Amino acid sequence: MSDVTTRALRLLALLQSRTVWTGPELAAELAVTVRTVRRDVDRLREMGYPVLTSAGHGGGYQLGAGRELPPLLLGAREAVAVAVGLRLTATSGLEGLDADALRALAALDRVLPPEVRSEVTAVADAMGVVARPVPAARSEVLLALATAVRDALRVRVDYERGDGERFERRLEPRRVVSIDGHWYLFAWDLDREDWRTFRLDRMHAVHPSTFRITPRPTPDIEATVRASITHGAYPQKATVRLHAPYEEIAHRVPPRTATVTPESEETCLLSAGADDLDWIAMHLLALGAAVEVLDPPELMDVFARIGEQAARATLAGS
Repeated sequence: MSDVTTRALRLLALLQSRTVWTGPELAAELAVTVRTVRRDVDRLREMGYPVLTSAGHGGGYQLGAGRELPPLLLGAREAVAVAVGLRLTATSGLEGLDADALRALAALDRVLPPEVRSEVTAVADAMGVVARPVPAARSEVLLALATAVRDALRVRVDYERGDGERFERRLEPRRVVSIDGHWYLFAWDLDREDWRTFRLDRMHAVHPSTFRITPRPTPDIEATVRASITHGAYPQKATVRLHAPYEEIAHRVPPRTATVTPESEETCLLSAGADDLDWIAMHLLALGAAVEVLDPPELMDVFARIGEQAARATLAGS
C-alpha cells in the first residue's frame, strides 16, 4: 500500500473520530503540511466521501452524510466494542433489530484482522446473555419516536391498551426510556393534558407531524416513568418506610417491581403496586428489613394474617 493511500485511510479515520478538524490539526496528526492535507481531502472527495469545509472561527473539515454509508475504520478496541454492542442488540427486545444486528456482526467479522477476531471471540465466549421473554417493540416505532424527540415534533400514535382496545393518541414526545428490557415513551398527552407513560410494544404505528412541541415544565422523567410502571397501573398500591440504608435495599429491588428512594442514612421509602396486597407484603418480608407501613392501613392486616399462618406451620414428624 502506497504512502498516499495509507495517509488517505489515516485521514479518513481521523475525520470519523470526531466532528470537526482544522487543517493544522490534521497536518500535525499526519506529520505533513496543510497543503498536503488539502490534496488528501480532494482525493477522498474524488472517491465519493463527502468531506465538508467550513470557514471562520470553529470551522474546518468534517465528514458529512452521503447517500451511502462509507466504510468505517475501527481500531481493535473499537471493533470489540462494536461487536459486543451488536450481540447485546440481538437481545434488546426490539423486533427486527435482532436479525439486522446478526447480519451486521457477520459483515464485521469478515473484515476483522485475525488478532482482533480472536479477541472478539474471547469476549463473546465470556459473555452469557440470557434473553428474557419480553414484549417486542418494533424498531421502526423506536426510530420514529427517537427522531420526533430529537426534532421536537408532535406525533400521532396507533396505541393498543391492555384490554385490546386500539385508538389514536396525540402526543408531544419528550424521552424514550428503556427499563429492565422494556421500552417506554414519556410524553405529554394532548387530549388528556397530562404527562403519560406509554409502552412501545403496544404501538402499532407512529405518524410524525410538522407541529413543534410546546415548551412546558417537565418533571423528573426517569423517576416519573419508574413510578408509573411500578405502581401507577395497579389496583393495589403501598408505600412503606424500611429501616435499612438505601444502599442495602435498592440493588435488591428490580426496577419494574418497586421504586426505592433514600430518606435518611438509616431509612428509605419503598412504593410498589400489585393486583393484591399479599404479593406486596411477601416481597417486603423477603427484604428482611423492619417495615413501617405508611399507606394503606390494610397492609397491616395482611402482615397479621401472614404471621398467624406462619405461626401455625409445623415440622413434619414432630
